[in-house]
Amino acid sequence: MTPRLRIRRYRWSDLDAVWALHQIGLAQVGLMPGDGVYYDDDFPRITEIYLADRGEFLVGEVIGSGIIAMGGLRRIDDETAEMCRLRVHPDHQRRGYGSQMAEALENRARRLGYSVLRGDTTLRQVAAVELYRKSGWRELHREIRGDTVVVYGEKQLNVVVAPFSIDR
Repeated sequence: MTPRLRIRRYRWSDLDAVWALHQIGLAQVGLMPGDGVYYDDDFPRITEIYLADRGEFLVGEVIGSGIIAMGGLRRIDDETAEMCRLRVHPDHQRRGYGSQMAEALENRARRLGYSVLRGDTTLRQVAAVELYRKSGWRELHREIRGDTVVVYGEKQLNVVVAPFSIDR
């Protein structure tokens, strides 16, 4: 039985754990500083970049393992947010945690009023490419950075509008 993933909002005390998860996730697919893809300047400023600017940053915890998943939403414009920093610790992959985190971020994006999600991954991140494909994302374009192919995509969020009603 797969342990339950508890998803909650990032707190400043989570910084060391999300930083470590970020590094582990990128090292797993051979990405590192200086490769033209790797960047990390947003981590010390998660509250400012994500939470205070109509975005979100979530962490996923499993009892006994701590933070094993994370993901963020960063505002691009009034209609569009970027889903980024989606990571699941290698010891906990292939259990549906990435899908749960992506779904939580999509739901949060809808509640924040976004109609489009954008994101990118690399072809090295096979699980991420498959997650985006299965979740209804469409590829926009590809770009080569160093020896890495970056894939850019987007997903249209179906905004559900409550029916018009008249109080009687």
